[in-house]
Amino acid sequence: MSARDQILELQTRMGRSIIGQGHVVERLLLGLLADGNVLLEGLPGLAKTRAVNALAKNMDAGLARIQFTPDLMPSDITGTEIYQADAAEFRFQAGPIFSNLILADEINRAPAKVQSALLEAMEERQVTVGGKTRPMADLFMVAATQNPIEQEGTYPLPEAQMDRFLMHVLVEYAPEEEEIQILRLVRGEESGTHEALEPIPQQAVFDARVEIQGIHIAEAMEQYIVDLVWATRAGERYSKELGAWIQVGASPRGGIGLDKAARAHAWLHGRDHVGPEDVRAVVHDVLRHRLKLSSEANADGVTADDVIDELLKQVAVA
Repeated sequence: MSARDQILELQTRMGRSIIGQGHVVERLLLGLLADGNVLLEGLPGLAKTRAVNALAKNMDAGLARIQFTPDLMPSDITGTEIYQADAAEFRFQAGPIFSNLILADEINRAPAKVQSALLEAMEERQVTVGGKTRPMADLFMVAATQNPIEQEGTYPLPEAQMDRFLMHVLVEYAPEEEEIQILRLVRGEESGTHEALEPIPQQAVFDARVEIQGIHIAEAMEQYIVDLVWATRAGERYSKELGAWIQVGASPRGGIGLDKAARAHAWLHGRDHVGPEDVRAVVHDVLRHRLKLSSEANADGVTADDVIDELLKQVAVA
């Protein structure tokens, strides 16, 4: 099987476990293919954790789940030096971050010091402990979850950490007509009636990434990406509303993320080039967490998605 066939098979398998959340499944795959990290935000019970578990279960990859709590310490994530009396020396005990897929569950329940323990791993793909730098696995992705409505005992993620997520995916309720399938799926799992399948090898992801690097992106599409990002910084050029709504625009990581995610989206959908539809398909997930809205926008109930919708109306393809 080709790399694309294997990735599509992985998508199909995940879709059988995550009913009515095709958008979430595709975004997790795009994050994996683009070598980025993904933040899933939604109410409890919407299969955020289940989606990451389904990805790990169907791949030949290790999964480490970290349940974030207020009393968590940075060393609980990265690991620490432990003294070995028999050898009379300190030895490094690796933490859960040294796995392939990291499920950071309820990431906003831990204070900034603990959240920052992920920063180096998420961006530089390495961890420094005890003065020594240790690389992460070749296949590495942080998939974090958070609850948008429960604020007591939570700590908002700092902008620097939010910027290190390639995509911020909003998880919604499954369509009403598909909820009965969820009941049947869980009932079948509880009865143990499921078929064991050969996991998709990690090499399929690496081969896919090589092919994605070869996806053609025309100069006009590059300019479109840059124009969208710059419109978040100088919205007044396009409309009075954009200038009033945005306090801080997207960083250069926003443009890099759009380029990566759009190429991965084009590849996943069988195209050898990036079109405007690929950029528009991923722009909300890539930019919504990189915008800081003004007090005027917040007072008027304007969301980041509303701002991005306006960007798409105002910014034309060159």
